[in-house]
Amino acid sequence: RRADVVIFDRLIDQRLLDETKFGAELIDAGKSRGKQNISQKQINALILERAQSGKYVCRLKGGDPFVFGRGGEEALALSEAQIDWEIIPGVTSVIAAPAYAGIPITQRGMATSFTVVTGSQDTSRSKSKIDWNTLARVSSTLIFVMTWKELGTITSRLIENGAEAQRHAAVIQWGTTNRQKVATGTLESIAALSKSENLGPPAVLVVGQVASLRGVLAWFDKRPLFGKRVLVTRMRGQATQLSRLLEEQGGIAIETPVIRVSPLKETADIDRAVKNLSTYDWVTFSSVNGVSMVKVRIEALGLDGRIFHGTKVAAIGPTTAQALLDIGVRADLVPEMYVSEAVAARMIQDNVEGLKVLLFRS
Repeated sequence: RRADVVIFDRLIDQRLLDETKFGAELIDAGKSRGKQNISQKQINALILERAQSGKYVCRLKGGDPFVFGRGGEEALALSEAQIDWEIIPGVTSVIAAPAYAGIPITQRGMATSFTVVTGSQDTSRSKSKIDWNTLARVSSTLIFVMTWKELGTITSRLIENGAEAQRHAAVIQWGTTNRQKVATGTLESIAALSKSENLGPPAVLVVGQVASLRGVLAWFDKRPLFGKRVLVTRMRGQATQLSRLLEEQGGIAIETPVIRVSPLKETADIDRAVKNLSTYDWVTFSSVNGVSMVKVRIEALGLDGRIFHGTKVAAIGPTTAQALLDIGVRADLVPEMYVSEAVAARMIQDNVEGLKVLLFRS
């Protein structure tokens, strides 16, 4: 939010960029295997150049910067240039992706440790620096990150070096996101299963008995709206609560406002109603926007909440009622169903025949 420059990676949640301040420079430094917008050497130089020009720079990474994130290389470059920096640790996909798939990487009676290996290095027999013989004999959890391209080779190497072909295994694609997909099987079958179920990069491979717990502990991708994108058409600034509720049920809320509320250019009618508010028996508000409009006019006319004295107030719902409370007015009527028809029905029930009613609406 304070940064002048945000240099971000491919796997971040793009909604984080909505938090940047107006005018901030956003630089896509995303890399994937065999494809990169910018090299690591160029990224280091870019961070240095922006920082040395007096800019406040945020280097935004997915996962944890110091776990296969090359954050150490960038920090060393800054230290050598005597530029002040700080690191904010993240949650590495090594832990986060299995957790969101319902797989605890340690579990009493199953795994008391875990070993993490990068799958992005050359796994060929002649060039591999991985000690496959040792890994194949590890009884606790094995986790391979950045593993998709070499998935078949990794599982084959483990089996060739003595790992049990029927060991439980799982592949998690796009872990922790609404695009998450999980395949479970055995060390022997998981590569073929993952391809048949249309998984792809980015992917994490988990090998070990803990992978069998997914069937019981899966939670994130079992939510009712998981995988759904929902357009929220409310005005920006008023959509947050609905968006939060949708995301709690597993959906992705895409805020796409189709209305804009603007103040009236001519306020004579409203001002007259506000000044004579005490002459009405009922005042009803059909939205927060109506409360906001009246609040502005009350302040502009040098008045306050005392103008509601002796008048009953109806609000269409609890949010509108809360907006009234914020200006010192407690609603006398809030219907159980938050629609205008319900407000009218309740007022009729209370017998408004012959009474004077004022409705503030759009």
